[in-house]
Amino acid sequence: MKEQKNLFEMLKQGVTPFGCVKESLRRLIDAGFEEISYSEEWKLKKGGKYVMNHHDTALFAFTIGENYQTNDMLRMAAAHTDYPCFRIKPNADFQTDAYAQVNVEVYGGPILNTWLDRPLGIAGRVAVRSDNPFEPDMRFYRSDKPVLTIPNLAIHMNRDVNSGVELNRQIDLMPVLDMIPKEQKETDYFLRFLAEELNVAKEDILDFELSLFCMEEPCYIGPKETLISSPRLDNQTSVSALVSAIIDGTRDNGINLIALFDHEEIGNTSKQGAASILLHDMAERILEKLGANGEEVARTMYDAMLLSVDVAHGLHPNKQNKMDITNHPVLGNGFCIKEACSQSYATDAQAVAILCQICDQKKIPYQRFVNRSDLRGGGTLGSVASTLFPVKTVDIGIPLLAMHSARELMGTKDMDALKDAVCAFFSL
Repeated sequence: MKEQKNLFEMLKQGVTPFGCVKESLRRLIDAGFEEISYSEEWKLKKGGKYVMNHHDTALFAFTIGENYQTNDMLRMAAAHTDYPCFRIKPNADFQTDAYAQVNVEVYGGPILNTWLDRPLGIAGRVAVRSDNPFEPDMRFYRSDKPVLTIPNLAIHMNRDVNSGVELNRQIDLMPVLDMIPKEQKETDYFLRFLAEELNVAKEDILDFELSLFCMEEPCYIGPKETLISSPRLDNQTSVSALVSAIIDGTRDNGINLIALFDHEEIGNTSKQGAASILLHDMAERILEKLGANGEEVARTMYDAMLLSVDVAHGLHPNKQNKMDITNHPVLGNGFCIKEACSQSYATDAQAVAILCQICDQKKIPYQRFVNRSDLRGGGTLGSVASTLFPVKTVDIGIPLLAMHSARELMGTKDMDALKDAVCAFFSL
């Protein structure tokens, strides 16, 4: 129940990558981790626990064993903080007759129609004018009530809707914010609303990174609560498991490290993404600060191992033919080891074997996931990160139904299996 409680809190707080990092940081600091910054000198010591916030949407945390020795194995696990959603564009306000609307764009690959007719909040970061041009006043914001919705078109006006209708991203997905009285001509409803919420002049709002989020909360499903339904299971399940594992890991003769990257849903290519050089540079800096020389650093780094932790697909009861004929994981039977010869999932027999032996020793349930040979599957950060940091890598994650929907579905027991697997990796 502890991991489910941790997950539910992460799902409630992590409505954006900013919230995800904030909640992760809270849990780590409460567990005794010391916050450090990349722009400051690091004074690391054996037995130390450290956490670093990177641009507010990515986070790195690591522990150094009490008995750490140069050349001890570096063990890493990575996940991502973002999820498919809608982002608000600059100059967002526009008016359609009496409706105040907000101009948005699609972030990542959501199942678009699942976002219709839902209560939507707004959250993210706002840059406000300051006295120093190089240090704008950065405000974090989250609405405490629904403020937007994207209404469906009635079936009477769209008779083919149940046959499958493509949604135009610029026309059909513009949310409604408010109704405009006839006597009122202003068209900056959203900007004025945001300024009032932040208690600033609207002219002082210089830019923002704001997302829409589904305000529905996670809940159990089933008479025995064997399922969990929630927004953002992809990939807050992995984030929560990694935070718990780095806290509970008991290894005392090496370095454990978690990396929570942003921008996986749009390709990983950013200063906060897995395609940056940050993970490689961080490992190098940690080892150097602990006294390793150039050759020792290289030797230790290339003997490391990485778990790429992101969700997998579970067998759908109504669409069984979409799953591979011999590899078909179901919800509740353990986390998945994900493989693809295309390397869209990092596939390394040695790394897979290591993880299998860990789980077998600790009696942790796991399953295998491989895409059907005639279907192109998704990818994740593992192959990207291991391209820049070429070490043994394996992709794992909790199986889901309705991945990328506004609400997704998972097996309750799988959260414990995932956390236990990563914790064992950080302990043995």
